Amino acid sequence: MTKPIPDGYHSITPTLTIRDTSSAIEFYKKAFGATEVSRFLGPDGKTIIHAEIKIGDSFVMLGEENPQMGMLSPKSTGSTSSGIFLYVDDVDAVFNKAISAGAKAKMPVTDMFWGDRFASVEDPYGHAWAIATHKKDMTHEEIKKAGEAFFKNMCK
Repeated sequence: MTKPIPDGYHSITPTLTIRDTSSAIEFYKKAFGATEVSRFLGPDGKTIIHAEIKIGDSFVMLGEENPQMGMLSPKSTGSTSSGIFLYVDDVDAVFNKAISAGAKAKMPVTDMFWGDRFASVEDPYGHAWAIATHKKDMTHEEIKKAGEAFFKNMCK
């Protein structure tokens, strides 16, 4: 029987519109240890209209920007309204690999109030990535209290 969610997929799968999808795939391999799962070319035999990579246990779909279909990359729009949150075993190592591969640091690796060691980068294609390693299990109340102290300190 066909499953409503294919094996290996989760309920939500990020889809990124990219300018230069081929080089983006290579970046994601170097920065995040991605593996390429599939690549489908358009009628010109060069443009990647759809590709899938796997990072950790999750798939990410990629496609070349296509203004005729309203699909513009952050490089064309000048901004992004979303990001990807990536949990890893060693945030420090992955952050450093991402920077070495060409990402821009947005926030250095920091121990955060919700129990994660956390950093953020912007990939060379304009997409925002949050990278974290979970270090401490906390209750909602503990996170709320720690967050209030964190933001109070930021506003000084």
